[in-house]
Amino acid sequence: MPDNIAAATTSPTIKRRLISMVYESLLALAVLFLPFLLFELAVRGAHTPLTEHMRQCLAFLVMGAYFIHQWSREGQTLAMKTWRLKLVLPGHAHVPLRVAACRYLLAWMWLLPALLVSYGLDLRHWQALSAIGVGMLAWSATALLTGNGQFLHDKLLGTQLVQLPAPARKSKKVAA
Repeated sequence: MPDNIAAATTSPTIKRRLISMVYESLLALAVLFLPFLLFELAVRGAHTPLTEHMRQCLAFLVMGAYFIHQWSREGQTLAMKTWRLKLVLPGHAHVPLRVAACRYLLAWMWLLPALLVSYGLDLRHWQALSAIGVGMLAWSATALLTGNGQFLHDKLLGTQLVQLPAPARKSKKVAA
């Protein structure tokens, strides 16, 4: 991480990161809208098991392309810019593409264990959502165990989520 960013940043709170993730999920709907619209037109709204799996793969790939591109290019998605969060890899000007891709895959640990439990136990509706909620709470608790407040996937990859300082306020000049 460049020295000027390292000197002016702090580690964001878990609350700030989780709120940013909620905003990110809303923006994800916008990112997925056009690809899903085109897909639905192509399959004419079919709901076969094959098309359902294709929808899931499409969402995984589109979101992966979005996050990997944003993290490796600027270290920030739109939600991260809004909440002044930045993904950095100490010693690098930018997060390498390979590291961003590994982070995307490891970030699925927020959901994957709960999805597997839900599938294995044939949980439906509220039970499945509860399992996902518990899984997300468990993964967010990893920030308390890593020592520096980073989530486990960042700790494993050596990346850090940092909070950027608030922009300097522009002074208003009063016309005389």
